[in-house]
Amino acid sequence: MILLGGALGILNSTMVAVGIDRLASEFDASLSTIGWVSTGFLLAVTVTIPVTAWAGDSFGGKRMWLTGLGVFLLGSLGCGLAWDTGSLIVFRVLQGVGAGILDPLVLTLLARAAGPRHAGRVMGLMAAVLSLGPVLGPVVGGVVLAGLGWRWMFLLSVPIGVLALMLARRVMPEEPPSEGARARLDLLGVALLGPGFASLLLVLSQAADRAEFVAWPVLLPLAVSVALLAGYAVHALRRDRPLVDLRLFARGGFAASVTVMALTGLAMFASLVVLPLYFQQTHGHGALVAGLLVAPLGVGAAVAAPLAGRVSDRIGSRNLALAGGVLAALSAFAFTRIGPGTGEVWVVLAGLAIGVGLGSVGPPAMGSLYRTLPGPLVPQGSSVLYMLNQLGGSIGIAVVAFTMQTATGTLAGLHGVYWFLTCAILALLAASALLPGRPATVLVAQGDAR
Repeated sequence: MILLGGALGILNSTMVAVGIDRLASEFDASLSTIGWVSTGFLLAVTVTIPVTAWAGDSFGGKRMWLTGLGVFLLGSLGCGLAWDTGSLIVFRVLQGVGAGILDPLVLTLLARAAGPRHAGRVMGLMAAVLSLGPVLGPVVGGVVLAGLGWRWMFLLSVPIGVLALMLARRVMPEEPPSEGARARLDLLGVALLGPGFASLLLVLSQAADRAEFVAWPVLLPLAVSVALLAGYAVHALRRDRPLVDLRLFARGGFAASVTVMALTGLAMFASLVVLPLYFQQTHGHGALVAGLLVAPLGVGAAVAAPLAGRVSDRIGSRNLALAGGVLAALSAFAFTRIGPGTGEVWVVLAGLAIGVGLGSVGPPAMGSLYRTLPGPLVPQGSSVLYMLNQLGGSIGIAVVAFTMQTATGTLAGLHGVYWFLTCAILALLAASALLPGRPATVLVAQGDAR
């Protein structure tokens, strides 16, 4: 039941990717504008995640789960009934707020329900659900668009969510709120961080609409973003328990982990958006076929991720992340070589390869966080890691919208996106070199064996 509710947010973050072209046509909107249907969702998830940790302590896990699911359902219903681009984006943001409450609570509630003896089983279940998004999202989105229309991409969540809501009310145990937790919410941090991130993404959207950066509609939100984020940095360094503790970044291993995860999210979501556009606009495929052609990217990530998690426990995070990053960088570069006569099978294979590469990077980076942070800091560190991964996804989608809007054609846009991703993955490789090496426990065990 908990997984059912959590899967809704994960699927909704990827299934809309195949509908961007259709939505742009339905609402007669530019790609940069309609891109906010996905960008706004991920941005709302990003901003809501750190608040959810405080709210869960303040009001109890069950109450917050029901609230998050209710907000998500309202957003889904509103999206399905949207009458123009603005209303769709607003309701999509509301949906993202609900997902931002649900997603961090999934692992916490499952772990509490299963107990320490079944923690490994819980992590396995969660990994399986997380892997479903890139695999099933584009396919489900394509099936729905082909058979039911774009509104059902959102309305389909309503009956499933209502079922999860009814089961949660009956089955989930009550959790009392923690004493004294309500006074700890960093309201000023929320007021600075959320609009700061939103203004940063607005820069790319405005630049795409005007095909230039030197214009006041672009420079103004850039200045606002810099001021708000700088203000948050000053505030966070002065406060004992800020919304996001920037002091964590002084730890080299943690900074490397979250940087790798942010760039992984950027590359993954950018690929999930740009490849359906390429197949639809260059090859004339419908949403269903485009979703099926993109699915191997998700399959590669889904197969590689659990294997990478196990292997990294033996050989360390650094070497595995570097190997996966090299494969992802070579695959991204391969996309820049695609020409008008390139067969679709080669594009699909390149997508599979970049999925395997990115899937091999994420688990080692996440695992290194638990090796480099002391126990009391792990919850805050996990929140920051997941938040920046989602923010990276938001930036990736905004970059796709900007590049495709300003390029001279779909193929040129695809090349532009993947030149950007090649550079981003090279930065990911540099950060991966700072991850922890081989675990000390393995070296000790091997020494004892000798």
